[in-house]
Amino acid sequence: MRVAFVSETVAQHRETGATRRIRRTAEALAGRGHDVVVCCGQWWDGDHETFEQDGVTYRAVTSDPPGEGRFAVSLPSALRAVDPDVIQATVADPTHVLSAKLASLVLRAPLVVDWYTSPDAGDADDPLWRLCATVPDLVLAPSETVKTRVRELGAEDDAVWVVPNAIDVDAIRAIEPREVADIVYSRRLDADANLESLLLALAELRDHDWSAVVIGDGPEREVYERQVRDLRIEDRVSFAGDQPLENRLSAFKGAHVYAQTARREAFPTDMLRALTCGCAGVVEYHVESSAHELVEQEERAFRTTSEQELTDALVTASEMERLDFNENFSEYDEEAVLDTYLTAYDEAGERMSWVEPAAVAGGLVLVVAVVALLVVLL
Repeated sequence: MRVAFVSETVAQHRETGATRRIRRTAEALAGRGHDVVVCCGQWWDGDHETFEQDGVTYRAVTSDPPGEGRFAVSLPSALRAVDPDVIQATVADPTHVLSAKLASLVLRAPLVVDWYTSPDAGDADDPLWRLCATVPDLVLAPSETVKTRVRELGAEDDAVWVVPNAIDVDAIRAIEPREVADIVYSRRLDADANLESLLLALAELRDHDWSAVVIGDGPEREVYERQVRDLRIEDRVSFAGDQPLENRLSAFKGAHVYAQTARREAFPTDMLRALTCGCAGVVEYHVESSAHELVEQEERAFRTTSEQELTDALVTASEMERLDFNENFSEYDEEAVLDTYLTAYDEAGERMSWVEPAAVAGGLVLVVAVVALLVVLL
């Protein structure tokens, strides 16, 4: 199968949850023997229009910096050159999705949209974002939380599938533990990190025997380091900064509790890894975070909704038996999740055949809409 991914920005430009997901999926498909091409903005040096890396071919749709506006204009011709069996696009820019839809109609290749993060509140009234939710043959979301937001834009329930991020279960089984701290938090320290909830709870537990490590970096790190000093727990909390995956896994294996308090999380991949490593989990519930979905049926995890519940859960979790592997999360293994992608591509193809007359009629409307948009952009 030839799969064309559409994303102007890829992990080689900037690493985000969405771009890491594209890279992992593309490389996994290539490893399974599929022909994978990522249509993106050029990130490599030189004037050659393609670049191969880890079994994946990257095709430059434009050499302009991301966001310059020409990507949607040039995308159909790039996809025509690829001639894919299926197109998978991201939703960083609605014009990219609409342009990919036009190409899919011409090439008779189903369009799958991987909608990684929840739409912003203002997007619900934006007709372009509503089109992004309704014109694909299938939408993939990493969690039920994101799926709900996409449905609020008009997508049918059966047209949105939940496909979680995958983890390497064999690597987790094999990793050796490293005793860094009893409690671990791992995430980018940005405006949504909400590490303060955990720090305040830990400060309430000064009389208990614990140590904690914060893995990750970001613009709020200095704020949190200052808060640790203000709470006078700096001798118990360490900041490890960004760490490679192997180091994170070994720290998870050696820890007892993993805490997740972020306000916004499309899919908490490190939390999933930590739970699989045997950590007891403590999750602070937030409407825009999907973390609670991982622990709803898990006996070794707790969902909290208040500061006191968070504090109590940390104590209870620390008293649980230590494990170095939790079989309950093996279903998230890379091979199983990749099978779900392949099934989704087949489903998208079937859905396209069922609605072909309507799709062609809708395509005419989209042509007008996209041309009008591109005129404005240019």
